[in-house]
Amino acid sequence: MASIKKYVAEFIGTMVLVTLGCGTAMLVGCDAVNGGGYILTALAFGLVIVGMAYSIGNISGCHINPAVSLGVLISGGMTVTDFFGYIISQCLGALAGSGILAAIFSLGDVADKTGGFGSNGLAGVNDSAAAGLLVEIVLTCIFVLTILGVTSKKAGHGSFAGLVIGLTLTLVHILGIGLTGTSVNPARSIGPAIASAINGNSDPLGSLWVFIVGPFIGAAIAACVYKFLESGAEEPKEAPAPAKKNTNNKNSKKK
Repeated sequence: MASIKKYVAEFIGTMVLVTLGCGTAMLVGCDAVNGGGYILTALAFGLVIVGMAYSIGNISGCHINPAVSLGVLISGGMTVTDFFGYIISQCLGALAGSGILAAIFSLGDVADKTGGFGSNGLAGVNDSAAAGLLVEIVLTCIFVLTILGVTSKKAGHGSFAGLVIGLTLTLVHILGIGLTGTSVNPARSIGPAIASAINGNSDPLGSLWVFIVGPFIGAAIAACVYKFLESGAEEPKEAPAPAKKNTNNKNSKKK
């Protein structure tokens, strides 16, 4: 039952991420020339992570990203069974989020300014798969490295972890939106690409592999690097509890 609850939490979290993050991009546009829409989209993704971290983080860890789950798996923080359960839940959540957006924009006759449900693409790097792959590897590596560091028991960052992770996702989006639309999350790319194809635009499917392979490579690198950096580090020692005063002697003297 505990695992089922984790999978449901990951489904909900990824659904919210796609609905609010990709939905913002669809509504305001995320062209680098249009700074307002660009920043709003970056903030939308980052703020979703902050909100979800403090709502479902205590249940599933709030990965809501297959690349993050891979990093945690390599670091020894989850089982292989849970890893696959998380990925399936995340991808289904992304599809559900894209479905919600399709319904809202269709029923409301609202224009999708991205043309593909907020799908990732390679237009910003002149359709270079190599450049797009490098962007996704580097940005995912930075993002997952931050997650592993801030959530480590040896770091002792405690309740600030969700805020740091959300701000870091905002940061990588600020650079990546103009290049690849910023994936760093295979599920986030799969959902909108499939929804776009169903809606008649199959272009995002052609480059989808970049946004699956790149984040997984980046996450694996981050996990290996962090395991090396953290090896030998000691967990922070808890402060000793204050000693209780012995009142027996005082009472005996009064007698």
